[in-house]
Amino acid sequence: MRLALGLQYDGAAFCGWQTQPNGAAVQDVLERALAQFSGRLIATTCAGRTDTGVHATYQVVHFDTEVARPLDAWVRGVNRWLPQTLAVRWARPVADEFHARFSARGRRYDYWLLNDPVRAPLFERRVGWVFRQLDIEAMRNAALLLAGSHDFSSFRSAECQAASPVRNLRMVELTEQGRLLRLRFAANAFLHHMVRNLVGTLVYVGLGRQPASWVGELLAARDRRLAAPTSSAAGLYLTAVDYDATFDLPPAQDFAPFA
Repeated sequence: MRLALGLQYDGAAFCGWQTQPNGAAVQDVLERALAQFSGRLIATTCAGRTDTGVHATYQVVHFDTEVARPLDAWVRGVNRWLPQTLAVRWARPVADEFHARFSARGRRYDYWLLNDPVRAPLFERRVGWVFRQLDIEAMRNAALLLAGSHDFSSFRSAECQAASPVRNLRMVELTEQGRLLRLRFAANAFLHHMVRNLVGTLVYVGLGRQPASWVGELLAARDRRLAAPTSSAAGLYLTAVDYDATFDLPPAQDFAPFA
């Protein structure tokens, strides 16, 4: 039987999703809990391998198992063995052809940014922070140039292993909530560090260090060395993964960690 689980986690507590020798990755902790609950070793596959410090409100994993348990047991039973920083939110049976990563038609990330002259301790490890006033309208104008299908080589890390740098960025949206700014990105897929690099570049525009048109120049240059520094992982959240409706997975709910 193949099962899919929906996960939520505080990325500040882990060294990323992918298993590590020190056993401190989300995958390590989840698979230990699944083994405790089921009495079997279970290998998991995720929709998106988040980096150290990156959070998730809608991470999806799948695995195969011969252990027959009620669906709510796969939620409450596994959660018994998980730390407070990680939880299974739902469990669903899926067809054998379902694959958490390769069946995904798109993903969405939110980046939360605190724009305030003074740092806020209660937001530590939860948001990025810029203490100088940002020009939000200039950032929105720059974001318009990012939407669509482009070669995003200027916004991928040197360690990125994607075969192609071309991605279709379906949404770039900036929303203000008091001193907090939410930057929302939806695409068919993302390159390594792509969202954090896009945020860094939009912040440079917001600070007046570059005009909005600079974003178009960066896309054309296809050179990571020319773009702004990578933004902190603290503000980044994986918030949705899009699958065909036939898989019947719960929809992602809009999530504001500071509501």
